[in-house]
Amino acid sequence: MQVIETIDNQVKLYEVFSSRSGSVSQCDRENCWYIDFAGKVSRFDYRCLLLLKKAVYNIDIEALLLKNAKSADHFYVLSTLEIIALKELLQGTFTMLELNHIIQDRLYRLAV
Repeated sequence: MQVIETIDNQVKLYEVFSSRSGSVSQCDRENCWYIDFAGKVSRFDYRCLLLLKKAVYNIDIEALLLKNAKSADHFYVLSTLEIIALKELLQGTFTMLELNHIIQDRLYRLAV
C-alpha cells in the first residue's frame, strides 16, 4: 500500500483499492477507512464499513433494472450505475483486505 495523503505530518492514509469511480483508503492511526465516491469522502470504522458492504450487496440490481421504465432509477441518492460502481469498489476493497491478511499469515508462518 502506498501513502496517498498525509494530514498534519501524523495521520497517513494508505490506499487500499481504487477504481475509476472512487477509492478506499485506510488510516491506521484513526483505525478507520475513508471512501471517496461520487464526489464525497466519508469516514467509516470497520463495523460500519461491513454494514455498508452488507447493505450494498443486498441491493437487487436486476430488479432495479427490470422496474417499470417510468420509475426513477435512483435508490436513495445513488443511480443504478452508481450502485454497481460502489459494489465494485467495496468488492475490490474487501478482496485486497483479504489478500493482505493471507500474505501476512503466510509470512508469519515462514518466520516462525
